[in-house]
Amino acid sequence: MARPIITEADVMALEPGTTLSVPPDALITPAAHDRARERGIEIRRSPHPSREAIALGADHAGFALKERLKAWLIELGYEVRDFGTFDERPVDYPDIAYRVARAVSRGEIARGILLDGAGIGSCIVANKLPGVRAALCYDRATARNSREHNDANVLTLGARSLDEATAREIVLVWLTHHLTEERHRRRVEKIRDIERRHLKDVE
Repeated sequence: MARPIITEADVMALEPGTTLSVPPDALITPAAHDRARERGIEIRRSPHPSREAIALGADHAGFALKERLKAWLIELGYEVRDFGTFDERPVDYPDIAYRVARAVSRGEIARGILLDGAGIGSCIVANKLPGVRAALCYDRATARNSREHNDANVLTLGARSLDEATAREIVLVWLTHHLTEERHRRRVEKIRDIERRHLKDVE
C-alpha cells in the first residue's frame, strides 16, 4: 500500500488550532508543514495507524467518487467497510443508505459516509433510523457545524455537485471535529429525547 501523503490542501481544509492525526509512515509535504505552522495546526503522528472504521456507501451516481474516497481513507489509516454499490449499474439509493445507516444505528460502526447524486435522498433515508444523525454537507463550514453542533454520525455528499478535492476537504473536516461544548451536548440530548419519546408513542 502506498504511503499516505499529507498536502497543503489537507492542512488548509482544517480550522486554525486543530490537530490532525496521521499514520506514523505518512509523508508530509514541506508546504503542508509550513501552512500548519502558520495556522497553529498540530500534525501528530499516531503511534499506530488509525483503525477507526468508516461505513461507506453510494448509489450509481456516487460510485466513482466513493471509490476514490475509499482509497484515500485507507491511505490515511481508516478501516473502510464498503456497503456498495460496486459498479455503475443503476441501483436505488434507499437500499444503500439503509445498509450504512443500519450499521450505525445498531452500533456496529461509529460513523458512515453516503454519496448519491445530490446527497439529499440518502440523508432522508439515514435519518429514519433510530440513533442516526445524518447531515448533508457541501463545504468545510457545514461539515464542521454538523460535528461540533449536531454530533452527526452519518455524512451525506452530493457526488454530482462536488469535485474530489472539495469532497476530501469536507470529509477531512468532518472526521477531525467533534462535539465538545456543553450547550451543544444539551441540544443533541434533546434530539435523542425527542426520538425516544416518538419511539415510545408508536410502541
